[in-house]
Amino acid sequence: MTDLRLGPLLRYVDWERGDTATVWVETGGPCTAEVVCADGAGGTARTFLIAGHHYALVPVTGLTPGTRTTYRVLLDGGQVWPPADPAFDRFPASAIGTPAPGESTVRVSFGSCRWAAPPSGEHDPVGADALDTLASRLAAHPPDTWPDVLLLLGDQVYADETSKATRAWLATRRNLDEPPGAQVTDYEEYTRLYYESWLDPGVRWLLSTLPTCMIFDDHDVIDDWNTSASWLAGIRATPWWQERILSGLMSYWVHQHLGNLPPAELATDELYTAVCAAPDGTDLLRRFASEADRAPDTVRWSYRRDFGRVRLVMVDTRAGRVLAEQDRSMLDEKEAQWLRDQVLGDRGGYDHLLLGASLPWLLPRFIHDVEAWNAALCRGERGPRWARIGEKVRRGADLEHWAAFPESFADLTRLLTQAGTGPDAPSTVCVLSGDVHHAYIAEPRWPAGQAPSAKVLQLTCSPVHNSIPASIRWGFRFGWSETARRLGRRIARHGRVGEPLVDWLRTGGPWFGNQLMTLTLRGRRAALALDQARPKPGGGAQLVRAMETDIAP
Repeated sequence: MTDLRLGPLLRYVDWERGDTATVWVETGGPCTAEVVCADGAGGTARTFLIAGHHYALVPVTGLTPGTRTTYRVLLDGGQVWPPADPAFDRFPASAIGTPAPGESTVRVSFGSCRWAAPPSGEHDPVGADALDTLASRLAAHPPDTWPDVLLLLGDQVYADETSKATRAWLATRRNLDEPPGAQVTDYEEYTRLYYESWLDPGVRWLLSTLPTCMIFDDHDVIDDWNTSASWLAGIRATPWWQERILSGLMSYWVHQHLGNLPPAELATDELYTAVCAAPDGTDLLRRFASEADRAPDTVRWSYRRDFGRVRLVMVDTRAGRVLAEQDRSMLDEKEAQWLRDQVLGDRGGYDHLLLGASLPWLLPRFIHDVEAWNAALCRGERGPRWARIGEKVRRGADLEHWAAFPESFADLTRLLTQAGTGPDAPSTVCVLSGDVHHAYIAEPRWPAGQAPSAKVLQLTCSPVHNSIPASIRWGFRFGWSETARRLGRRIARHGRVGEPLVDWLRTGGPWFGNQLMTLTLRGRRAALALDQARPKPGGGAQLVRAMETDIAP
């Protein structure tokens, strides 16, 4: 019988009718994958083949709105899930929950930056994994307290920072003394990262029963991916980069991107249809990845999901950048227009707008001003010598957030202001981000008479499971200080950088640790909580509530 290699992952759950979902699996060979629900709902899909690996995204139909039904996974008629493995005995059966008609409460948990946790029993040098501890919490509490969706905002895998076990495996395939050393190089090595990350029992159960939305960030490909045109030219000159970027985009499409899309959109997706119909879809997907790398504006990784009257717009802030120094933009023109359409179209149709972007819109003000200053230098504001210095500083200090794309920062500020203004404005407009290895709340301050009616916030939460060196803690604490704010303005003036369209203050945090934030949205009300993974007396770990506040009472 064909085995289940990875999954199942519950990805999409429909909130319009409450009767449809998708479940993703990787199998050990070609087969028909089937999801059978206890209430009679279900679906089947034939696997497709990519680089020697077999996958299926199973559409599940006939679900009853407002219910939670357990499910099984069968491959060619043989049951492979739930597994006969005592490691899963502490978890309830995997289930698909659907919203009741008119459901007005939506719970959204989010975070980013997750190294795979070491195997059970091994010392974890960076502390407890917030996803593992979330799984333990959910297993001990009734489903009506669970999040409705989990947003993973980048760095789901680390292609450039591999574990000791993965490095040992890589060494059996090639010489790690040759570039890129212990980083991954091809599709097969990417699959190793997903196995290491998603086969952990707690995380595997969690992903099987909690719907997820995902977007990539730099480490899914390489640190500081697409920092600048100079950076891109340099890395393209290396002999290993072409295979790395194609494999990174291919594996992202398979493991993360497909599950973000609803079945109706998948049914009209030309690439997905062709890959499913082909005996082997590898070349088709490879050509797609090559085109996505060569002409990023031909591909859209961003997407929109509506959860009742909560609108989520997940934005790619990595692959679609315009890097020409005089035209630098976080989003190309087509992507920027798409974003405006999703945010401003049918604006009266949602009570809360969530913009998921791996990189924060509002950083500590000192860091924002330094990035804006650096961008001015790099485009030649102080002459060629300073431009060369600026590029070295940009790469060395990772200065490539929204502030490093000044026009994009201003455009996003205008868009969020417009979204939150007027009689049809939502109650809240929240930018959900990760990347910076700490959590905080930042609130903009508009000039007199220009403030929108909606509550506009930057909500940043990372890491889920990663290191937080003391230097990072100190740097971000300093970055939020008044002294740093004044210093940042002096630096910005050297680059002839004016004031941004809005000012902002940190109104919560900074919090350091492995953590997740959760938004609870009820009608037009909104509450925010932060949970941190901490050691439990007597051994093990648990999620501890570190902050709870009403942001729209």
